[in-house]
Amino acid sequence: MRRLIPLLALAIAACSQPAPPPEALQTQAAVAAPAIPADAPVILAFGDSLYAGYRLAPGEGYPPRLEAALNAGGIKARVVNAGVSGDTTAAARERLAFTLDNQKVKPALVLVGLGGNDMLRGLPPAETRANLDAILTELDKRHIPAMLTGMLAAPNMGKDYVSAFNPIFPALAAKHKAPLVPFFLQAVIGNDKLLLDDHIHPTAEGVNRIVAATKDDVAKALKAATER
Repeated sequence: MRRLIPLLALAIAACSQPAPPPEALQTQAAVAAPAIPADAPVILAFGDSLYAGYRLAPGEGYPPRLEAALNAGGIKARVVNAGVSGDTTAAARERLAFTLDNQKVKPALVLVGLGGNDMLRGLPPAETRANLDAILTELDKRHIPAMLTGMLAAPNMGKDYVSAFNPIFPALAAKHKAPLVPFFLQAVIGNDKLLLDDHIHPTAEGVNRIVAATKDDVAKALKAATER
């Protein structure tokens, strides 16, 4: 985490790359999981570059690797990549309704992975909290269960910022009764062998580590969602 802020300008530029076209997203799913059952529940991965698969080959990002891991473990699931590189919580809030309205199948579960770009830009934590709260509230209104994959502020942001930012995710998870992965990058942060040269985004092997660390939690959340 100590290396995040010295590379702030690079990281912001990296996170601002355009999202992959729909064709690329379809290719990712095909490469990672060639035989998904037709009745598999849909998990919508709604987030930023950490979901979008920044600088990774088709099939190497978190959504396709998660899909493959779940199905390999006997958990039927189709994971749709709705990650957009560079998204702040405000930008994601604006596109949420459009994204949901254009899904072919209503998601059984939505993974919400946002907040990193807010932190890197030093945006007010109160705004991040309000935007995430609005996103979760919209999902509640549509009766779509959510799961949060959280973010932590870099210590370099200062004690006041950290103390305001870090509690956002556990507080909102409790409020909306949503499962929480406290820190999405926990399995890779600080390990240069698992990170790209920006020291933030995971390599393909880094994604594998994140999937290994989170797939059981996602499987549990999906089971609870489908049993509602």
